[in-house]
Amino acid sequence: MKKKNIHLLTQAAMIAALYVVLTFIANAFGLANYAVQVRFSEALTILPLFTPAGIPGLFIGCLVSNILTGCALPDIIFGSIATLIGALGTWKLSGNRQTFQNNAFQRNIFLAPLPPILANTIIVPFVLRYAYGIRPLWLSFLTVGAGEIISCGILGLLLAFTLNKYRSQIFRESF
Repeated sequence: MKKKNIHLLTQAAMIAALYVVLTFIANAFGLANYAVQVRFSEALTILPLFTPAGIPGLFIGCLVSNILTGCALPDIIFGSIATLIGALGTWKLSGNRQTFQNNAFQRNIFLAPLPPILANTIIVPFVLRYAYGIRPLWLSFLTVGAGEIISCGILGLLLAFTLNKYRSQIFRESF
């Protein structure tokens, strides 16, 4: 296995583990599941902007988190798929990683949280309705959307601007 592949695999594993730990912290405060969800781990959905390792890392982290926190099977499956779709969208916004300079980062940074916000806001309310019987559906759209804006939009952007200062040291093998 090439050194770059090992580096990306290690990054993905660390992202997945960090996602699980942060979800458990949010779960301890009652914020990780059901109608109101402010998962601190969703701030990590910004990471595909920096490395493709964020895609499998976020998906596996969400999958494991949903299993370990006792989510219903539809939540385990479709909640994880929503995170995967969001991660793919954020990665797509990163453009050509070979020419990913600071100006491209500034241009895409404010759009980067949108894919996970939209994917989760559209998919998760239906999961809540059909897996847990949470009603009304419109309220779930509002609460999940608000939680995603806090997690991905606010916390994710704070994380992105912080990581951008050190991206060449942290993500050097990803570019």
